[in-house]
Amino acid sequence: MDLASVIGLLMGVAFILMAILSAPGGSLSAFIDVAGALVTVGGALAATIICFPLKKTLGIFGVSKNVFFNKSDDVRELIALIVSLAETARREGLLALEAKIDDIDNSFIVLGIQMAVDGTQPEMIEDIMRNEMDAITGRHKDGKALFEQIGKTAPAFGMIGTLLGLILMLGNMDDPDALGPGMAVAMITTLYGAVLANLFAIPFAEKLGFIHKEELLAMEITVRGIMAIQSGDNPRVIEQKLNTFIAPKQRDSASKAA
Repeated sequence: MDLASVIGLLMGVAFILMAILSAPGGSLSAFIDVAGALVTVGGALAATIICFPLKKTLGIFGVSKNVFFNKSDDVRELIALIVSLAETARREGLLALEAKIDDIDNSFIVLGIQMAVDGTQPEMIEDIMRNEMDAITGRHKDGKALFEQIGKTAPAFGMIGTLLGLILMLGNMDDPDALGPGMAVAMITTLYGAVLANLFAIPFAEKLGFIHKEELLAMEITVRGIMAIQSGDNPRVIEQKLNTFIAPKQRDSASKAA
């Protein structure tokens, strides 16, 4: 589980609740309005459904799980694994790597090693692996775009709800006592839209983008490593090449792991 996502979301909700309850006369019931939630949340989801195919829109719940349940590859361990495979190939030849495939749980590395063992041309290996990276980028981009769209439309539908509330309030101008509560209800939808966009949709989109960036880095390291192994490069040279992808402070620990 991604603790940063969980802690950040809980902190955001907690601070908002604390602000409400600590205000003079603060009450949670004053901030609950079913009609306002329907306009804001329902309107944002409806606009998103219009923007994307229905199948992709329904997949938003599966995509949102990646914000909380994601396992990024440890780049240092990845480099250590590639260097270990390079040492095996150096000592026993490329065909010896076939016996290592069952012990590797990274499907992208397995794809590259299998093609190298089968004698596939280097250009073909790199082309196939980069096509896989492009396909993953496209899928991740679609998932991120769903939350970005909600983040763009939620504040607008919050304003629409406010306008509807103001219209209804102005229609009851003959009752001055109802103006204050009516104004409060009208403003709630703006709050709903701002919270939905800035605490949920936009942060979710940014987190998905960060996860994608980390995954692409691991895949790029894998491509460079597989190509170097097939070329017969010295394992120490491969290690030095791949270490350039990580921060200097992490390189010593990566070398020790290798």
